[in-house]
Amino acid sequence: MQINNSNGSGAALARGVMALFVVLAMGLGGIARPAEAAPFAYVANSDSGTVSVIDTATNPPSVVATVTLLIGGPVAVAVTPDGKHVYVTTSAGVSVIDTATNTVEPATIPVAGGGIAIGPDGKHAYVTTIAGVSVIDTATNMVVGTPIPVGSRPRAVAVTPDGKHVFVANVSDGTVSVIATASNMVVATVKLGVNAFGVAVTPDGKHAYVGYYTFITICPIFNMCFQVPAGYVAVIDTATNMVVASVPVGLFPDGIAVTPDGKLAYVTNNLGLAQNVSVYVIDTATNTAVATVAVGKAPEGVAVTPDGKQAYVANLGDNTVSVIDTATNTVVTTVPAGNNPTSVAIVPPPPGVPFLAFNANLVIAFGGAPNQDSFALQTRLILSSAAPGINPLTEPVTLQAGAFTTTIPPGSFKKATQGVFVFAGGINGVAVEAAIEHTGTLQYAFQAKAVRASFTGTTNPVYETLIIGGDSGATSVMAKIFH
Repeated sequence: MQINNSNGSGAALARGVMALFVVLAMGLGGIARPAEAAPFAYVANSDSGTVSVIDTATNPPSVVATVTLLIGGPVAVAVTPDGKHVYVTTSAGVSVIDTATNTVEPATIPVAGGGIAIGPDGKHAYVTTIAGVSVIDTATNMVVGTPIPVGSRPRAVAVTPDGKHVFVANVSDGTVSVIATASNMVVATVKLGVNAFGVAVTPDGKHAYVGYYTFITICPIFNMCFQVPAGYVAVIDTATNMVVASVPVGLFPDGIAVTPDGKLAYVTNNLGLAQNVSVYVIDTATNTAVATVAVGKAPEGVAVTPDGKQAYVANLGDNTVSVIDTATNTVVTTVPAGNNPTSVAIVPPPPGVPFLAFNANLVIAFGGAPNQDSFALQTRLILSSAAPGINPLTEPVTLQAGAFTTTIPPGSFKKATQGVFVFAGGINGVAVEAAIEHTGTLQYAFQAKAVRASFTGTTNPVYETLIIGGDSGATSVMAKIFH
């Protein structure tokens, strides 16, 4: 593949760029399929020492990779906001998975952890330990300072969308500790019940939902009263750190996830190996349970896809993941996982307004030496009517395909012909050509090729993201790979 860096006319360059994609166009088709906001779910399998990678873009979803950890059995997983790494807690330390290659990085972070959450800027990971909450600098994967003292047996952890506070559910004393990230100190403690389990913060940051159970008194007959356990989800106002509602759910409300629009909260009801266990669905406007969904045995972790269309539930008791359609609150498929899956996390979408539809074809050719790989990419996309629109002359373009990432700076594209904008140049030692073509109302084609790139470790399916200004899309691609 030869990059044309001549000073010929923009129109000639545009024709040269377009001509390279004839082989791709045969497979692309004329219409883009619906965009998939988050193709991969990562599931921690505690007893097999593995993490299952589920491609949520396939129908039905399926496991496309199994990552074997170097140490211990995984407890919980969290994906960085840029989708490039997955942090996995174990009793022997924290492992880091490179999502482009689905391989474990060699260094282990010396924190024996339970729950984990990553801040919205991706700079810090917060891990619950016996000693408190440890903070990891994700740039260096080093532990910052000493553990932050919280309540007894901290378990689940969640960070507010503004990154200013961390909410920690403490199992043994039934409390929630609130940490200010500016000082890494506890600024409030909220008492709930006997035990506290899962925690999630709403997308607007106004409320934290925390599962707990307590004992209530019932007097069924003749004033004979009994103490019986009961499960609830507390709704905490994050501005005041006061409980504003308590929603009755199953006995052990373990994992909690809130949909991206903030309208529903999904709560796993872990009754061990009992039959007919379920996920409770809470309407956050009324703070009432509006549905229960029967899933597998002993459901623990739960995560919602960024488009809000599905909830993935890790069933510890039968080694499966239940996929719930959030529109109907029914299980649409069950995916086999490893032994005793405990936690699930899903790759977030790239920043910006999601494309309404997004399709891509990708060819990768590995070179004979490092940094000598090449690729050709062709995509079609349809913008949402609410999108800010695309202006190639002034906006940056960021492309990620597997292990390769590059950003074309704003002002780099030049107008070639009506509706066609092109770029050719070197970026960090990689020779890149790209073209953006306006093909119809809210419709565009983006094409790119490069040589002297690095795709080391990239395998199918390839996770691809495209960000143009304030618009973005992501999908998984079965690339044509040549070695």
